[in-house]
Order: sequence, then C-alpha cells, then structure tokens
Amino acid sequence: MYSNTEHNKALVVEAMTALFQRKDVEAVARLYSPHYVQHNPSIPQGRDALAALVAKLPADLFYEPGIMVAEGPYVTIHGRIRGWAPKPQIVVDIFRIENGLLAEHWDVLQDEVDAGATQSGTSMFSPEERATQLEVLKPE
Repeated sequence: MYSNTEHNKALVVEAMTALFQRKDVEAVARLYSPHYVQHNPSIPQGRDALAALVAKLPADLFYEPGIMVAEGPYVTIHGRIRGWAPKPQIVVDIFRIENGLLAEHWDVLQDEVDAGATQSGTSMFSPEERATQLEVLKPE
C-alpha cells in the first residue's frame, strides 16, 4: 500500500511521463484538477489549455524524470526535457496535490550544459536519478 507521499510521487511521475513521453491528452482530465492553476508564464491557465498544449507537442519531445522530493501536498521533480527548446533543458517542476489530483504547478527551466563544460565537471542531470527514485515507488 502506498503512503500519501508515495502516492503523490507516483501521481507526478505518471503525469509527467503521460504528457511528455506518451503525449496522452486524456491524462490531463484524469490526473489534473478541474481548477488546475498554472504558474508558468508561457502556458495559458487551466486544464483545457494544458490538454491543448499536449495535443500540439512535437513528436521528438521527451521528458526524463529524475530526483523527487515530497512533503505534504507538494512534490518536486528534477528532470530533463528534449524538444521543448532548441537545446535540452533541465527542469524542476513543483506540484501541489489536492484530493488526489494535480492542483497547481510551478517550474524552472535551464539549458543543459555538458559535464565537460561545467565549472564543477559534473553533469546537471543523470539518468541514474530516475532508477533510484522509481525503487521508492514500488508497492510494499
């Protein structure tokens, strides 16, 4: 059985992969509140606007989920998205869950820089992040 935190994490992973991997427009009605609030200034308000955006996503757009942090009704997910902008981007999405649905969303996006070009020499995103987090989501 999932705890609320595990359920909220699973909901966010399902939403992000349904919309930005599978381009599943129907997932918007299933996973998002009818009163969904969008804080990204480039995306119109509401669930219908989100569904319209998903319907127009380019075929090569792809989202990779990574590290997740959850507390109470909030889930933050670190990921990488290709095809949203000219360069792959690293994104941090923050969701507020209400009554088992995604009710509110904030995000911050940054162009990805190769590890060899960073001051620290480390990558901004690693696919291993996802494998570690998905272990947490397995039912007991």
